[in-house]
Amino acid sequence: MVSSHAATVEQYLKELPEDRRPVVAAVRDMVLRNLPEGYRETMNWGMIVYEIPLDRYPETYNGQPLGYVALAAQKNYYALYLTTVYQNASTAEWLKGEFKKAGKKLDMGKSCLRFKKLEDLPMDIVGQVVAGTSPEKLIAQYETSRHYKPK
Repeated sequence: MVSSHAATVEQYLKELPEDRRPVVAAVRDMVLRNLPEGYRETMNWGMIVYEIPLDRYPETYNGQPLGYVALAAQKNYYALYLTTVYQNASTAEWLKGEFKKAGKKLDMGKSCLRFKKLEDLPMDIVGQVVAGTSPEKLIAQYETSRHYKPK
């Protein structure tokens, strides 16, 4: 599964192959347990996305809600997109160190944490990353990165 056309998270989960559904569901549960108040779970970009709704923050460069975390079952792996790791070098370094301490191999691009099975993902560590950025902080990081000047 590379990209989904599901309109809801429930549809997305139902269309996953039987053996992949429990992994995505477990990671989704971890995200929901740790997600700061103010984000919304939705489907966007063919993935489960946790974002700041446009009615809360409409002035984005592309007219899309500010994404915080996204979760997808890709063809050969699972992907957890962690915007805050990409935007914050100290969070990225902390995450690398915590993976190493946990004896886990970190397979990560700019924001995409890839894993092949649930055991590859230290849920408590990733949960701390998810819990670590309030919507207000994400908006501030976004505005700093875009050199935003309020009207």
